[in-house]
Amino acid sequence: MSKVNNRSRRLRKKLYQGEFTILGFEFACKINLDSEADYEAFFDQFADFIDTNNLFVSLDANREQFEGFVTSGDRYGSATQEQQKALEQALSSYAIVSDITIGELVDAYAAQ
Repeated sequence: MSKVNNRSRRLRKKLYQGEFTILGFEFACKINLDSEADYEAFFDQFADFIDTNNLFVSLDANREQFEGFVTSGDRYGSATQEQQKALEQALSSYAIVSDITIGELVDAYAAQ
C-alpha cells in the first residue's frame, strides 16, 4: 500500500494528495513588442482570457519572455487538456507572440 493511501482523508485533503491532487501546466512564449501600448493591450486581453476560463496563473514575464504555471480557479479543481489547448490557441492568436510551449499536466504541489 502506498504512503498516500495510508493517510487519512483529512490529511490527504490538506496535503492535496490522492483524490485531492491538483493538476496544472507550465507555458512559455516569446513576446515581440513595439510599444508599451502593445504590452498593456496584450496583458489586458490575456487577463480577460484567464478570468473567462476560470483559471489561476502564476506569471514570470519580462519584455521578451512570458511564462507561467496555470491551475484551475476552483479550490480543488484541476486544469484540463481542453484548457491547455485553449491557452495555446489564445496565445497563437496574438501576432506579437511566438515560440509557444505548453507543458504536460502535472501535480501542482509536487512541481514546486
